This record gives sequence, C-alpha cells and structure tokens, in this order.
Amino acid sequence: MNNRRKAITALATTVLLVGTASCSSGGGGASSRPTSYDGKTLTVWLMAGDDPAGWVQTVTQQFETAFPGAKVVVQPQQWAGIQQKLTSALAGLTPPDVVEIGNTQTSYYASTGGLLDLDPYLKDLGGTDWTPSMAKSGIVASKHLAAPWFAGNRVVMYNKKLWAAAKLQPPQTMAEFETDLAKLQQTPGVDSALYLPGQNWYAFDGFLQDAGADILTLKAGKWVGDLNSPAALQAANLFKTLQAFGKAPKDRDEQHPVQATVFAKGNVASMIAMGYEEAGVIAANKKMAGNIGYFPIPGATAAKPAKTFLGGSDLAVAETSQQRTMALGFLKIALSDANERAYVKLNGFLPNKASLYSALDGNAYAAAAQKALPNAGFTPLVKAWGNVEVAPNPISTLFLTPILQGHDPVAAADTADAKLTARIELG
Repeated sequence: MNNRRKAITALATTVLLVGTASCSSGGGGASSRPTSYDGKTLTVWLMAGDDPAGWVQTVTQQFETAFPGAKVVVQPQQWAGIQQKLTSALAGLTPPDVVEIGNTQTSYYASTGGLLDLDPYLKDLGGTDWTPSMAKSGIVASKHLAAPWFAGNRVVMYNKKLWAAAKLQPPQTMAEFETDLAKLQQTPGVDSALYLPGQNWYAFDGFLQDAGADILTLKAGKWVGDLNSPAALQAANLFKTLQAFGKAPKDRDEQHPVQATVFAKGNVASMIAMGYEEAGVIAANKKMAGNIGYFPIPGATAAKPAKTFLGGSDLAVAETSQQRTMALGFLKIALSDANERAYVKLNGFLPNKASLYSALDGNAYAAAAQKALPNAGFTPLVKAWGNVEVAPNPISTLFLTPILQGHDPVAAADTADAKLTARIELG
C-alpha cells in the first residue's frame, strides 16, 4: 500500500506540474507547496450504484495523500433527471469539479461549453492506451472532453442445464443461433428459448448497428429519424424473429418485469443481458449459481460477433471548476491502472484499456463481452440525444412494439421517425 501511494503521489505531482503551467488561467492553479491545498475541497458527482464504498475510500485516500490538506466530497446522483440537473450545475459559478456522465451524453454537455478539453493532459491521463471504441464516446469535434471509465455490452446469458438438455453448444453464427432456439423451444423444461422483451431497445440497437443502420441520419445538415431505411427494417425483422422464440411481453422493457427475476425461475434458456444481471438472478434463486453461462451475440458469420450497444460511463472535468489542478489529479488517480483493475473486479464491467482485461480473468461475462467490444458502438453522438430517451421512447413504443404486434413496419418506422426528428429539433 505504501509503495502504491508513493507511486500515485509521484504521478499526481506530474499532473500538478503540467496543470500549473497549462491551467493557471482556469482557476485552481496552485503552487507546488503541499500546504497550498489546505482547506480546499474537490466535489465529485458519481451516479448512485457506480460508487462502491471501498473503491471510493481508496481513491479518496490516495488523492488526499497526493494533495495534502485537500478534501474530496463524493456526492451520489440519480440517473432520473440528471441531464437537467447537471446542465444547470455546469452553467453555474460553482459546478461540481469532476462528474460522471453516461457515455452517450458527452455531445450534449459539450454543446453547453461545460466540459474541459482534456487534450493537453491526454498522455498524463493514460489516454494514449484507451480502447478506441470506448474513447470515441468522449470525443466531440476532435477534442477529448471526457475520459472513458468503464463500459459493458450485451451478450447472451444462458442456462447451462437447459442447453445441455438440448445437447447444444454456444452458436457461432446468427443462423445457428436461430436453429438452436427452435430446438430449445421443443426441449422439456423450457418456457422461453430466448426471453427478449419487445421494448428492449438497447438490444435492438445492436442489431441495428450490425445491419449497417442507425437510429438517426444526417440529412441536409439536420439529424432526422432513420428507422425507415431498408437496413433498419431488416434489423427490426430479425428482432421480431428472435422475440418470437419466447414469452416476453411485446409492450414492456427488460425492467418490467425485471428480466433477471424471470430468468431465475430456471425455465428460460437464454436472454440478452449485461453481466451485472447475474447477481439479480442468483439473489432470486440461489440454485442458479454455477448454472449461468455467456456467449457473444452471434454475427452473420463466425468471423466476428454481432455489433452491440456499448453502454457505460465517462469522467469529465467542469470547464469552470475552481479546482482544475486537483480535478485533473483526481481523474489521473481514479483512472490509474490499479484503480481501474479494482473497479472492474467489483462490478464486472470492462476497463478502459485492453491491457487491463486480465483483471477480469475467470469472469465469464467479461470473456464473452471482450470478444464483441472492438465492434461495439453507441447511439448517435448528438447533443439532443437525451430527448430521444425521454419516456415514452419512440423507438420502443412507436416502432418495436407495433411491429411485434403485427402492424405495418414501414408505417411504424415513419411514425417513429417523425417523433425522433421532432425530439432532436427540440435541441
């Protein structure tokens, strides 16, 4: 521990030297004397659930060793309403110094001018080694405005006993997967070969990307809905085919009911899930422990898995932070290899560097997710994206559910596209 603290202190000192020269005009530039931090406070906003107490305590101790006299105040936030709350905070005179943001939200906050450009500090923060697919979420107009913290992509969670009963192994292609699901439907004890809620638009977005489509497209300089493209309709047809292999509701998402509790009953052969959902399964039925496996969502060929939506979080510094040097120091400490390793071991998400994947050795979800990570992507990184996800989400309610209920796909796409375009135009 002492050796690690010495190493962290040395690294943070490097940040201070760079920060003092580069950021003195930004408020928070400090002399190199350790006593210069006496009485100063760094405010950090992390989302509730992304702030494990042990990890926060370790990072706080390392920070306060590197910045003698300074204190860290970590304030947990709720996702509901966070966009408006953080937008207002970043526009104020005393914003939080370091903030966690969803990795699809960077463009929005960047449009307000609220985030510090991290390009001058990229090497010092370890940015030259960040996984490209994760780092992309923090880049706006060729500037790094947020640092990737962790991410995860959806894979297939399966019931080992039911797959064994059907004498099946994880498939390598989507065609094989469909054949396997048909066989599982005929296997005793299976109620749903694939439990896929009709409004699980995160799962659908992966099929959309894999088909070469997107939710929005840029036309004449404006972002508009693009679910009526041939590729998007192809993805919707695949989603409908897969959804029919189970009894999940067509008009509900993965939280209504919580799909982990459904899987825990033991009669669902597969579902598209994140790794953290395993804990919910076992909490509902301890007998499922040891009976859960994972494989990447198969692609069209065995050469590579299907594309998936890459969800996760980034860390950013407020442009108007009065403690910029300390904020950059906190980022460096939080994103250090040691702390990244510790964090992903706790939550099972993927770290921001491929060199750290060994931290998840033995984690079956991570092994499957890593295979799909290089091809994983995001929703369109546009500033008004947050408007799209406001309930009722038009992707789910105006597009997916109507198609699953037998309505005309083109008509559903046109209706959803009109609503998507209108929401993006709200800015």
